[in-house]
Amino acid sequence: MPSISFFYGIIIYMYFYDNREHHSPHLHAVYQDDKAVLSIPDGELLSGNLPKNKLRVVQAWIELRKEDLLADWNLAVNGQELYPIEPLK
Repeated sequence: MPSISFFYGIIIYMYFYDNREHHSPHLHAVYQDDKAVLSIPDGELLSGNLPKNKLRVVQAWIELRKEDLLADWNLAVNGQELYPIEPLK
């Protein structure tokens, strides 16, 4: 599972072939021991948990980087290498 961004202690991952749970565009966010899966189109929490303030940060980042995230999603579902995406600063 390649890491595509890192900010405020949060690591963002996207699987190459993640057919297990979610078929819509999504990403995985990890902060300390918490893990969550969020929808790319709307930032909705699909599964897992993050502290409320970290969840809001990831959702804001998704909104700002939606085009780049969807481009990486298209690469991921085709098994291609993903590009890093600019973190929040």
